[in-house]
Amino acid sequence: MPFEFVINGRSTRVDVPANMPLLWVIRDVLNLRGTKYGCGMALCGACTVQIDGEATRSCVTDVASVVGKKITTIEGLSADGSHPTQVAWQELDVPQCGYCQAGQIMSAAALLAKVPQPTNAQIDDAMEGNLCRCGTYLRVREAIHRAAAISASGKQAAAAATSQIR
Repeated sequence: MPFEFVINGRSTRVDVPANMPLLWVIRDVLNLRGTKYGCGMALCGACTVQIDGEATRSCVTDVASVVGKKITTIEGLSADGSHPTQVAWQELDVPQCGYCQAGQIMSAAALLAKVPQPTNAQIDDAMEGNLCRCGTYLRVREAIHRAAAISASGKQAAAAATSQIR
């Protein structure tokens, strides 16, 4: 049965079984390999994508449940790596092995979209369940604060440019 949704801004139609996990649709059908398989039970966060702006574990999300929804993968966060979370991750050299980082970034971006200046407690709560075997949790938290600052400075610069045009 065909299923239609928007992924990374593009209308997409796939003809797969209704119970096929979204993770495998993303990786094997659509060939977007940034989203990773970790545990298959929604416990590790490596497969995190955003569905209608919510950080969601794609390994336990059936493709039938995303019909008509907007999905964003790490490839769709920004075309050139300029999203504040991606910039902060690079500036602070967050990853070690890097396997979990796409899921970490997707969860962080969803948090920052809702809470532009999160506290440590809000970060810890939003990132719970995103496991990192290398233990980069403190750098992840620092990068989220840095991404918030980058985003805020970008908004201030955009506001200043707009006021100069008027």
